[in-house]
Amino acid sequence: VVMPARIDGRTGELVSGQKSKKDEELLVSWPSLERKKEELDDIIRNRIPQNTREISVAREHGDLRENFEYKSAKEYARVLERRRAEVERELSRSQGTDFSDASTEKVSVGTTVDLVVVPGGETEQYTILGAWDSDVEKHIVSYLSELAKAVAGKAVGDEAEIPGDDDVTRKVKITAIRA
Repeated sequence: VVMPARIDGRTGELVSGQKSKKDEELLVSWPSLERKKEELDDIIRNRIPQNTREISVAREHGDLRENFEYKSAKEYARVLERRRAEVERELSRSQGTDFSDASTEKVSVGTTVDLVVVPGGETEQYTILGAWDSDVEKHIVSYLSELAKAVAGKAVGDEAEIPGDDDVTRKVKITAIRA
């Protein structure tokens, strides 16, 4: 059977048996979901209306072909519309959770994992949360991050290669998993 060079949309899902990246559900914490909703609300209620006023004022400055303020405001309007569409798409794919049902048998979303670097013995701890949850200083990483992907599905005693500085991987051993 010869497959076409390009398979789009629903047809691709049916042929491959998988949803595309665009259609995958995003697991997010309730606080990050609220922040994303607030961002959308800010775009719709504040930033777009302000930009519309800026376009109107710039239009009054005369010849639109040579009007930098007008061109700039119109370009920002396109940026705002793209961002609005992106946030709406992300929200439509999101599923809020509090991660209270996280299993501790293996590393998964909603777990805190203790790692020891092999060799060396330095210990590290990471909490793996939702798609929009990241705080490097607190060692909170999104389940979509390379680090989370490297340890996902591993049990206590398993080893993994995690990304390090300057694209150098480090070998770690999982020493504990907590909800």
